Amino acid sequence: MSKDRTSTGLNRREFIRSTAAVGAGLIFSPMVLGETTSGAVAKSDDINVAIIGVGDEGKALLDSAVKIPGLHFKVLCDIWTSWNQQNVSRYLKAYKHEHNVYVDYQEMLDKEKDLQAVIIATPDFWHSEQTVACLKKGLHVYCEKEMSNTLEGARKMVAAAKETGKLLQIGHQRRSNPRYLHCYNKLLKEAGILGRITTINGQWNRSVQPADGRGYPKGKEIDEETLKKYGFKSMRQFRDWRWYKNLGGGAIVDLGSHQIDIYNWFLGASPKVVVASGGTDYYDKKDHEWYDNVMAIYTYDTPKGVVRAYYQTITTNSCQGYYETFMGDKGTLVISEAGSRGEAYREPTAPQWDEWVKKGYLLAPPEKKEEKSDSGALVDVRESAAPDMYKIGVEFKDPYYKPHLENFFDAIRGKCKLNCPAEVGYDTAVTVLKVNEAVEAGCKLEFKPEEFKV
Repeated sequence: MSKDRTSTGLNRREFIRSTAAVGAGLIFSPMVLGETTSGAVAKSDDINVAIIGVGDEGKALLDSAVKIPGLHFKVLCDIWTSWNQQNVSRYLKAYKHEHNVYVDYQEMLDKEKDLQAVIIATPDFWHSEQTVACLKKGLHVYCEKEMSNTLEGARKMVAAAKETGKLLQIGHQRRSNPRYLHCYNKLLKEAGILGRITTINGQWNRSVQPADGRGYPKGKEIDEETLKKYGFKSMRQFRDWRWYKNLGGGAIVDLGSHQIDIYNWFLGASPKVVVASGGTDYYDKKDHEWYDNVMAIYTYDTPKGVVRAYYQTITTNSCQGYYETFMGDKGTLVISEAGSRGEAYREPTAPQWDEWVKKGYLLAPPEKKEEKSDSGALVDVRESAAPDMYKIGVEFKDPYYKPHLENFFDAIRGKCKLNCPAEVGYDTAVTVLKVNEAVEAGCKLEFKPEEFKV
């Protein structure tokens, strides 16, 4: 996923500029770790880590990871030596992480002998090959979403994790977000405040982007031979790979994947049917092979009944940003990774939520002032009374990626289980990649049960 800003308000350009000004950070001990047959750390909690791909996503992950105690970043690998590699190397040195740099990940795997884990934040079409190679070299892997741009690639990743016994965490970071965990465990499972969920709505809207794409500093281009070797026809493709078929999956995969993953999680189900509409209606199809807008409707069969789930992503208007809304016969939950969104609405006919307020699961709504009207206007009998609004009783101020990375590294240490293991990431990949197929087919597509099996 890509964001304009992190939760701390630092945008990507500011991140790069800030590297020269970062003061001395945490000092880590480069101890070689002993491991049990299960992959858990036996001798020390320190972990030697490599990162492959330090574009916008890799920088955001790194910005969170350096705040986690016990990590030593020993290796940085990126093909853009004159920019990404150079700037992030400076950043790591400022945080006292002595490290080696590589262009080719295979060379890295051949030469580096004391790594325990790797973070992969390269374009989607590289995920499968790099993840499988790292797992087979004995490394635990944190791989950004989308797991792969093909289901064949995703299946290979699941198989490699099973074969090697190493951990594979997929970067659907909301699954480790304290606010999402609170909503799932406390509000949905324990309190059941929504009753029977019947409808889901979600969106991620973004403003118009520059016609010439993400751009790059003059004189800092990657040479044509290197671009070709790593699958790119031009710097434009390298910078805007998400829009090109065979490299990424467009907006529905880049943005929608995070939120549609929550649909599956909160419902505890995979969809049965999807219908979708979309197209490249605004941008030049030459540079936007994938659709710049997509609207999809899923149908889920759950033990409590049918749920219909709508999702929209557009790239021409940012109104209301991104969020998910879960609607049931007793209440509504609105949640977003953005800290400003997070509230629940009790249906007027539903039982009171005083118990959940007392437990701190929800914050009590402000008292309503009695309103009097002398207008004599008739009440429209089609209207329902406005529901009470309760704020979610959990604050989260860390960088968005930090809890998910902490979960990964704590799982390596044997302290917990992964929140998004390979099998979960695979289910989401099946769910999301089918949307692009549905747009192209122009008709309703069914999910076959075997599609979710690896």
